[in-house]
Amino acid sequence: MLVISSREFRQNQKEYFDKVDNGEHIIVQRGKDKAYALTPVSENDLYFNAEMVKRIKQSLQEIEHGDYKEISGSKEISDLLGL
Repeated sequence: MLVISSREFRQNQKEYFDKVDNGEHIIVQRGKDKAYALTPVSENDLYFNAEMVKRIKQSLQEIEHGDYKEISGSKEISDLLGL
């Protein structure tokens, strides 16, 4: 893992994007208390594909029709997951 400053990142973006594309982990430090991880995004990523959008829309429809279960604690989650 490589930690760089935001200034270094701005000056050499291509170099760091290439490193991420080759599997290296890059953290960009911004000030004393903020940091960001560079991560490539592809069509198959969980949050950016058509299947996930479809599942979200389906879930919203289920909620509108009252087809959901309210959970108020970790025990209910464990029971639901069979843990």
